[in-house]
Amino acid sequence: MPRREVPGLATLARMYGVQTAFYNVAGRRQKASPEALLSVLRALGAPIDSFADIRNAIRERRHHALRRGVEPVTVVWQGEPATVALRLPAGAAPRSIRCHLATEDGELRRWRCDVADLPIVESAVLEGVRYHSFRLSLPFDLPMGYHMLTVKAGKRRLETLVISAPRTAYTPDEGRSWGVFLPLYAFRSARNWGAGDMTDLECMMSWATDMGANVVATLPLLATFLDEPFEPSPYAPASRLFWNEFYIDVTRIPDVQECPPAKATIASQEFQQQIEAQRSRPLVDFHELMRLKQRVLSELARCLFTGRSQRYANLQSFLREHPSVEEYARFRAVGERLRAPWPEWPQPARDGAVQPEDFDEEVACYHQYVQWIAQEQMRDLSRTAEAQSIRLYLDLPLGTHPAGYDVWRERGLFTQQVSAGAPPDTFFSEGQNWGFHPAIPEEQRRLGYRHFRDCLRHHLGYAGVLRIDHVMGLHRLYWIPEGADAREGVYVRYPAEELYAILSLESHRHEAVIVGEDLGTVPHRIRKAMRRHNLQRSYVVQIDETTSPGHPLGPVPAASVASLNTHDTPPFAAYWRGLEEEFKQGLLAALRRQGLLEPDHDDDRSVLRALLAHLATGPAQSVLVSLEDLWLETDPQNVPGTTDQHPNWRRKARHTLEGFRDMPEVVDVLRAVDRLRKDKVGHVASK
Repeated sequence: MPRREVPGLATLARMYGVQTAFYNVAGRRQKASPEALLSVLRALGAPIDSFADIRNAIRERRHHALRRGVEPVTVVWQGEPATVALRLPAGAAPRSIRCHLATEDGELRRWRCDVADLPIVESAVLEGVRYHSFRLSLPFDLPMGYHMLTVKAGKRRLETLVISAPRTAYTPDEGRSWGVFLPLYAFRSARNWGAGDMTDLECMMSWATDMGANVVATLPLLATFLDEPFEPSPYAPASRLFWNEFYIDVTRIPDVQECPPAKATIASQEFQQQIEAQRSRPLVDFHELMRLKQRVLSELARCLFTGRSQRYANLQSFLREHPSVEEYARFRAVGERLRAPWPEWPQPARDGAVQPEDFDEEVACYHQYVQWIAQEQMRDLSRTAEAQSIRLYLDLPLGTHPAGYDVWRERGLFTQQVSAGAPPDTFFSEGQNWGFHPAIPEEQRRLGYRHFRDCLRHHLGYAGVLRIDHVMGLHRLYWIPEGADAREGVYVRYPAEELYAILSLESHRHEAVIVGEDLGTVPHRIRKAMRRHNLQRSYVVQIDETTSPGHPLGPVPAASVASLNTHDTPPFAAYWRGLEEEFKQGLLAALRRQGLLEPDHDDDRSVLRALLAHLATGPAQSVLVSLEDLWLETDPQNVPGTTDQHPNWRRKARHTLEGFRDMPEVVDVLRAVDRLRKDKVGHVASK
């Protein structure tokens, strides 16, 4: 049934970066409904309550674009001319303008220029007034960084954040790399309390280094809600700015030795029995294990805040350097007192004005303390990685939990009238609603991408590789209006070049590789942009395989991180056993043509080795090996689109860290992958 046309609606949508149609998974053009467009435009801040307001909204948008004078953000690529677009009314433009640039490091640069000398690049007329768009050249080279340019044109004061960035993200001179992957919660070890912790990750780094690897990858380590609301998914964090105290190794905290109550709790028979019960469970009990850790961490915090030791002084120094920690701690403390998400809090706390009587001070102190400890242990991880020349590979989720701190703190940045998701595809015929609130592009720019920059720095202070979840979100996001199903969503565009500039700048500052998760149906222009800015692609055999049994393996991109699977797909053994026979035979034939598989070998382990050899001998910048594949695990860590039907994000690895690091089926394969990555000699296939 064709969509009805509403006069002016498509024009207004384009002015706000809203797509009125997109091509679906079948390649057919799908038009957005007028009602969905109206809802999304309203969420973007358009002054429109009904279709009758369209005409005035278009007029207002045109006024806004021309009268703004300068864009809130300007990108200047390193090595290219530094220019800023300046819009002024032709009849009322001053003879000269005064410019003031405050560089990021505090240097002030001032100059004056005549308007008549500025090149006019565009003109437009609105209600009889002509506006010229001038090209303002900066008379010096800009250092890399974030700088504030102020232009005084008569009585007008115009400001733009100038992002001076390398055009391409950082690339290390390390040759072809490889690494191992395992979710941290899934680690079993003789010493942890029933789920992996920072010390386990550190041990994994040391072992991986011995294997020859130079990357260790895991899932997001961000703060989550493990009480009320309860959401253990690493992709629905309570904040993208703080770490999850669940992963703290309590036993290595120096304060334990100075806190008798904490020592006594850990040593008690009852506590040790509870820990042993947690170790023996096949699934991670986030709620109960967090409760056990919290008992000890609360005692440690109480001892520290009471004692006023040098460690207390160190904590206070940390809080001064990271002032948002105190606000985050109060946010968590209010939530724990009220046992309700922040949209249900009473005013004024709901709007961010938390008062001392709204929370328990001791609980706030606890959250300050655990963020400090988590930061200390992340710092230790980073130092270990640097000492062993190995890169910690972290993951930045696309969004945050709607009841999370980030949305509460930045209420104007995130629209709460829509959720982000994905349209119907071959895997999800009804589409997907991911449940988090997307950022408003215009508000991101007005705030100078403060939140995005903070999220990147939070991770890149420790990570040598950062994966950007759903990298298409740099270009566009699928917005689903409140109350609508996922089939009625609308794509909203984002200023991709500004986001790439920030990624490139931060990656160089931290000497970190940026990987974009670009799996599935991705427009060619997005992958072209990734190549232009040197973001590594994600290549996954299960997803990027062709549909032709005769040629089942697609080409592996050189600028990519290649793997057999991800946390959202079946492990190798389950994938292989579930393949249709025709495709399976085609894959075997392809591996034999490459000399990676002997004619009489088609068992699971031989095929696994051959496929890893295919990746290891290929041109990918890096290869990630999921450790669970090496012992032919069949249960996935996550089944997208399920909740209670599968124990998502809770399944422990079948083997302990102490056990699998000596298993021949693990060690032999990793040694062979290392050999292939470094000198392309030999292969992993069974002999």
